[in-house]
Amino acid sequence: MSDDVQDGFVRVRLDLSYDGKDFSGWAKQSQGQRTVQGDIEAALRTVTRSTETYELTVAGRTDSGVHARGQVAHVDLPVELWAEHRDKLLRRLAGRLSHDVRVWSLTEAPSGFNARFSAIWRRYAYRVTDNPGGVDPLQRGHVLWHDWALDMDAMNEAAAALVGEHDFAAYCKRREGATTIRTLQELRWERRPDGVMEATVKADAFCHNMVRSLVGALLFVGDGHRPVDWPGKVLAAGVRDSAVHVVRPHGLTLEEVGYPADELLAARNLAARNKRSLPGSAGCC
Repeated sequence: MSDDVQDGFVRVRLDLSYDGKDFSGWAKQSQGQRTVQGDIEAALRTVTRSTETYELTVAGRTDSGVHARGQVAHVDLPVELWAEHRDKLLRRLAGRLSHDVRVWSLTEAPSGFNARFSAIWRRYAYRVTDNPGGVDPLQRGHVLWHDWALDMDAMNEAAAALVGEHDFAAYCKRREGATTIRTLQELRWERRPDGVMEATVKADAFCHNMVRSLVGALLFVGDGHRPVDWPGKVLAAGVRDSAVHVVRPHGLTLEEVGYPADELLAARNLAARNKRSLPGSAGCC
């Protein structure tokens, strides 16, 4: 599939962040709910005085209530429009957008760049506290309260069995025609000095609800409701387990998206579009 930028257009990379509390996720919705994509596209249209809406492509389509610190998107703009507005566009967007979404940089993307398909990894953080007193009021919009003491060593032992390339069907909400094979590069917990436990979850890509399902399973291990080997057994079974809870979205933040060197962007873009299968699995398509 070709991803060439049309003649007369330039591809612009946006680096941005947002507090997901009042958004119905990233992607525009048919019922007109407020979304991050919708807000930014509308602001772009207004500040460039355009009659056309230029559509954004994003690295990771976050769900309703999920935050982002290091989100990446791209948009193809007419060369003349970009030349006219590029020097003042960032400041004008800052004046137009609501305070819960910020664009930090707008740069002309290198050849072959696609915010979604050129990415080689996405890194999320999920934050939770088991403090019996609850969550610090100043962090309540970004930290989950778990009303049981958590054994972090047990959670990390269970997490180790999930790292690698697997079919994560047991931890994903299935979508027609989409693969659930992913390479989970990192999954570990650390306890911060303030007592908040932070999960680092890094993969080449994620399927729907994957991070929050993995966290839900590990919390059940941490509070003693399930043994250490349970998350691995759920993964191997390959089917959704009703005991795996999808934890609430407000504890989840997309922290960073990684890309290869510029000369490798086009090749990664192409490779990421191929539907994956595990070694030895049947099927040609």
